[in-house]
Amino acid sequence: MRAEVLPAEKVTALKSLREAYGPVAFVGDGINDAPALAEADVGIAVGSGTDAAIESADVVLLGGDLQQVINALAVSRATLRNIHENLFWAFVYNAVLIPVAAGALFPAFGILLSPMIGAGAMALSSVFVIANAQRLRTVKGMA
Repeated sequence: MRAEVLPAEKVTALKSLREAYGPVAFVGDGINDAPALAEADVGIAVGSGTDAAIESADVVLLGGDLQQVINALAVSRATLRNIHENLFWAFVYNAVLIPVAAGALFPAFGILLSPMIGAGAMALSSVFVIANAQRLRTVKGMA
């Protein structure tokens, strides 16, 4: 971390931090922060800042509380975890039910899946994905 860097040196400081540590995030609120917000891997603008900072950022925090940066990180981690869960379960669900819908059970058991049941199963898959995503509403930051 670096503080009290002149506006002209912010992008240079970001590039050196990226070389030393990998991806970097930058939090700013002023017009002098806009180039660094655009250069950062994740630019986070404070919502009470200037329009230039808000336009340059990837994430905009509502209000001026810097504690919201921690909350934004918690929500983003939970969102990525939720996406991975949804992809995993959708893959498993489809890997099992598509062969059944195609008639894989017919030779052994004489069972064919009705198209209406197949459509209902696909709709149910979407309901499960949406219900899992709704759990994100309960995510709280680390603060």
